[in-house]
Amino acid sequence: MKLPDLNLLVALDILLEEGSAVAAARRMNLSAPAMSRTLARIRDAIGDPVLVRSGRGLTPTPRALELREQVRGVVEQAHAVFTSGREIDLRTLERTFSLRANDVFVGAYGGKLRDLLARHAPNTVLRFVPEGDGETDGDALQAGRIDLYISSMRNFAPDIKLQHLFTTSFVGIARAGHPVFDGPVDLARFTAYDHISVSRRGLARGPFDTALAERGHARRVSLITANFHSAIFAVADSNLILPLMPRHMLPIVERLGLKLRPFELPLPVDSVEIVQAWHPRLDNDHAHKWLRRMLKDVCGEE
Repeated sequence: MKLPDLNLLVALDILLEEGSAVAAARRMNLSAPAMSRTLARIRDAIGDPVLVRSGRGLTPTPRALELREQVRGVVEQAHAVFTSGREIDLRTLERTFSLRANDVFVGAYGGKLRDLLARHAPNTVLRFVPEGDGETDGDALQAGRIDLYISSMRNFAPDIKLQHLFTTSFVGIARAGHPVFDGPVDLARFTAYDHISVSRRGLARGPFDTALAERGHARRVSLITANFHSAIFAVADSNLILPLMPRHMLPIVERLGLKLRPFELPLPVDSVEIVQAWHPRLDNDHAHKWLRRMLKDVCGEE
């Protein structure tokens, strides 16, 4: 009897977990066409579409949902065959994980991640590191100066592994009594007040200003800050507007008790995908694999 290609089970498990052929391709280090061919082979082997287009993503069919737990179990059993006796004891693990992450992730999920590490791996340390002086994120991963990069998509070298964590959209935000709320927040009212630019490179202008100019408007940026945490405190004490506030950071405003009010932007702005990236030498590092799973669970978007 000819055995089926068991690699298809691994691909199916990842596709069902990611809910995205693009994300699954990145995780398996495959090209998009190669991932499409793999999905076609899975559909042929199972006799079911498995994943069907729904909006901008893929939705599992009823048959795929039936198979999900069975496929996951088979993959985990296969993994155990090759890793038995080499699993780590998280309770005694002593390790510092160095993460280069933007403040959207740190603010939204950093505390939850630290709580998980404290519960399951109490002797570990979580260290968020800033950008190196003149050093690219890829260089830091390659040299082992950071374990993970967590931020928006970058043009990494082909060997760097990527996994989707979550997608965030944007709103505007101003203090609750700001005069911008005296009427509908259209482009004219929106650009009538000074803005804050959040840029780790200290930039006042960007694609957002290009979009405004295409609509015949311009804004004045009177404050530039490197992160959103400092920006929200500046907004709370002034008539400044923060035009590009990630929705994932709104719960922070609520927890801090700041009297800030979000509003929908008067022009379309693309959402941003947040990924975790690592060097392939860490693929089979059990502690690192556990950390990546925790990050995926913490962000838990899909």
